[in-house]
Amino acid sequence: MNKAAWILLIGITVSACTQTQTPPAPKEPPSWQWSWEKIQAAVDKVRAGKDLTPKSWPDNNRVAVGLSFDVDNETPSLRDNRLSPSELSQGEYGSRVAMKRILGLLDRYHIKATFFVPAVTAKLYPDDMKQIIAKGHEIGIHGWIHERNSLLSETDERQLMTKSLETLAEISGQKPVGIRTPSWDYSPSTLKIIRELGLLYDSSLMADDRPYEVLSEGKPTGVVELPVEWILDDYPYYGMDRNSTIRPHMAPEEVLDIWTKEFDMAYQEGTAFILTMHPHISGHRSRIVILEKLIQHINSKPGAWFARHADIAKIAKSQM
Repeated sequence: MNKAAWILLIGITVSACTQTQTPPAPKEPPSWQWSWEKIQAAVDKVRAGKDLTPKSWPDNNRVAVGLSFDVDNETPSLRDNRLSPSELSQGEYGSRVAMKRILGLLDRYHIKATFFVPAVTAKLYPDDMKQIIAKGHEIGIHGWIHERNSLLSETDERQLMTKSLETLAEISGQKPVGIRTPSWDYSPSTLKIIRELGLLYDSSLMADDRPYEVLSEGKPTGVVELPVEWILDDYPYYGMDRNSTIRPHMAPEEVLDIWTKEFDMAYQEGTAFILTMHPHISGHRSRIVILEKLIQHINSKPGAWFARHADIAKIAKSQM
């Protein structure tokens, strides 16, 4: 092919590409240039509504205590394509050692709890799921592979949430009624999909200490929120990532002090105490001892009702 023909071919190719290329999306202006309407719409997308704390909890108990365990195991590593056997073994500990300790502790104190499980974890450890259900605990949705919802398209998020629900129902024999999003991450579509799936409750938002109804663009949704908080999560205190600056920075006794004070205030107010833990984190020896001391402290107060998240949500739902 001569030089003139090459030039003609290149020109045709460039022209074709130019004609079919999607124009870039308009650049979002910085937030200080937003209109008041835009700010209001962003804030109102998902908001806290009516306080759903009952006058008293079942059997005239004063406070609802929801112990929950996010059974992440290897899924955060797999999600990020971090396949070091060393790192994956850190997650494996959650099933191999920690789950037995946690279920044994709950048995000793006759406590029913909630386990939020990524579907990949359930597929890796189906026997754990069967033990959880056999002991009367609840299994809730916690994503497919601990994905970050805010990075997904609405189509992908819906597909993964639906597949997660179906997988957990198949393996455990019970259809989940609640969700805790991985990393408590919400996209603009998350609440919409939760409502489409007909879930009773969510436990991913942080607008209150008390159960509340979630609003969507100012309108009630019928979805109960059992709020979480990072100070009531074991990972900020105990988390370890050898490739970053995340290191355990508090003694277990210091964590116990924080959680005890949080419970005592919840007890005084007559509301709810929702605690988030992870088997591969809180299932270690020095930490399971702290969890037992917390349970003993809670049991020292008359009127503390330990319950699964679904049971707490049902009582809260009756206040709508």
